[in-house]
Amino acid sequence: MEKEYKEEWKVSGKDLLAKVRELINEGKVRRIIIKNEKGNTLIEVPLHVGAVVGAVGVIFAPVLAAVGAIAALVTECTVVVVKEEKE
Repeated sequence: MEKEYKEEWKVSGKDLLAKVRELINEGKVRRIIIKNEKGNTLIEVPLHVGAVVGAVGVIFAPVLAAVGAIAALVTECTVVVVKEEKE
């Protein structure tokens, strides 16, 4: 049985893209949600478990481009990550 749990980080706009790339490479992430300073969701990205790490650049290129655009517009945001935990 799998359980989901959330983790949150406050990051600056300039560190956002690096943090999202790090999380995608981690592999256990099911979904990434980026919220602005007011707590409004800017983007929610579902990720498929088991994505090949080498293919991350190709598969997630449009997502990373969108995250880069958001990073240019925000000074601070919250990254919420939904992970799975197998029992």
